[in-house]
Amino acid sequence: MKKYLFLMITLLLSFQLFAHGPTPQKVQESLVINAPADKVWTMVKDFCNIHNWHPAVEKTTCEKKGEDTFRTLVLKSGETVYEKLRGVDDDLMKLKFEIVKSPNPFTDFNSYLIVTKGSTDNESTVQWTARFYRLYKLNPPIPEGQDDATAKAAAQAIVDSGLKGLKKTLEAN
Repeated sequence: MKKYLFLMITLLLSFQLFAHGPTPQKVQESLVINAPADKVWTMVKDFCNIHNWHPAVEKTTCEKKGEDTFRTLVLKSGETVYEKLRGVDDDLMKLKFEIVKSPNPFTDFNSYLIVTKGSTDNESTVQWTARFYRLYKLNPPIPEGQDDATAKAAAQAIVDSGLKGLKKTLEAN
C-alpha cells in the first residue's frame, strides 16, 4: 500500500512539474531626458500621438468604445498594432496600456511608462516597463521564433527605440 501511495504521489508531482506553461517575461528600461518632467509627461500621456516620438510608428488613429480608448498604430513596416489604454495617472505621471493585437512574437503585453522629475528642473527620467509572455503558450517543444528569447528581444526593441525616440524628440525642441 505504501509503495502504491508513493508511486501515485510521484506521478502526480511529475505531471505538475511539466504543466506550468510559459513564464512571464519583463523588460524594464529607464532613460534621463534633458527636459522638464511636465513637458515629457505631456508628450507621453498623449496616447493618440505616439507617432510623434516612437520611430517605428508611422501613424496613429484613436477610437472610443464606451469608456475605453483604443489606438491603431501603423508601423513604418506597414504592419498594424492595436492597443488599449488602461490608465492615465497625472499625479504619478504614469500611462498604462496593453497590446490587444499585433504581429509581434509575444502575447499578453501590458506596459506602463512613468515620468519622474530629475535632479534639476530641466531633467526627467522615463521608465518603461513591459510584461508579457512568449507567443507559444504550451510546453516544449517550442516552435522556432515563438520562444522566450525571441519575445524578449522584440519587446526590448520596442522599449529601447521608443525611449531613444522620446529623448531625441524632446531634446530637439
